[in-house]
Amino acid sequence: MQRRRFVAAATALIAMPAYAQAPAIEKPKLTLAVGGKNLLYYLPLTIAESLGYFKAEGLELTIADFAGGSRALQALIGGSADVVSGAFEHTISMQVKGQPLRAFVLQGRAPQIVLGINPKTLPHYKSVADLKGKKLGVTAPGSSTNVLANFVLAKAGLKPGDVAIIGVGAGSGAVAAMRSGQIDAISNLDPVITLLLRSGDLKIVSDTRVVAESDKIFGGPMPAGCLYATQGFIDKNPATAQALANAIVRADQWIQHAGASEIIKVVPESYLLGDRAVYVDAYLSAKGALSGDGLFPAAGAETARRALASIDPEIASARIDLAALYTNEFAQRANALYPKG
Repeated sequence: MQRRRFVAAATALIAMPAYAQAPAIEKPKLTLAVGGKNLLYYLPLTIAESLGYFKAEGLELTIADFAGGSRALQALIGGSADVVSGAFEHTISMQVKGQPLRAFVLQGRAPQIVLGINPKTLPHYKSVADLKGKKLGVTAPGSSTNVLANFVLAKAGLKPGDVAIIGVGAGSGAVAAMRSGQIDAISNLDPVITLLLRSGDLKIVSDTRVVAESDKIFGGPMPAGCLYATQGFIDKNPATAQALANAIVRADQWIQHAGASEIIKVVPESYLLGDRAVYVDAYLSAKGALSGDGLFPAAGAETARRALASIDPEIASARIDLAALYTNEFAQRANALYPKG
């Protein structure tokens, strides 16, 4: 009888899907770089950390927070970070530079970036063309907030050099820069945007927190926040990448079922920028733009390439291998392991 039970158990184990037979994690201790972790753009990362999803996957994760996504990218390229929680479009720009990166789990299905003007310094604003010669604040030069600003400016016939780009970060510094009149416009994310709106210090020009508007602006689905790493890291550490994807997918799913009161209890107090009501409003505005399953849309890579090509001649003339920019392999396994409930 005991032998029969052993054989039955062994047979069942062999029949289990590959993802259930979790291989040993190659790099349980690793560093993840992010630019502006307090932003709702990266809410899945915060949730995965706060609810212990990374630890549950056997990871000891050190999160290095920078002023913007371009700084986080620099940390990866410089070797001080293993993985980045950042904007999808960085995989395109770096492929052109001969440094292939691959995104492997999605956090945002729209950029959530808002471009707005300062009603105090531009009281007679009529169109984007009025920004010529003005100061525009972004989280950090070269970041996704800078890219969106360039995209909107280009549609109005302006070149990146027609405005002064200033890095203001993704928190209280960005708010202060607008309120003090140091900048005439801003390209940033929530909760910064909602806080400025509530105080009357911002007038929206372009809003990609709304998925339908984002799709209209970019002409298709525009993947946003994600985890990406070098292709070499993923090839060498597939189980580690899977563990990271598992944690983010669980967070993606949890957020879609969570209420604002639950979110408030989980995020650090410092993320609320001193106003819980503002953060709740920001969360409700951003929730629809967050991914529910970590999967990249099939047309997303081409949408992102087309958007970048419209403002970057080097990308426009380059042959981009879209299939090499991302993979859904890990997110698909994560969804099979953690079905939506």
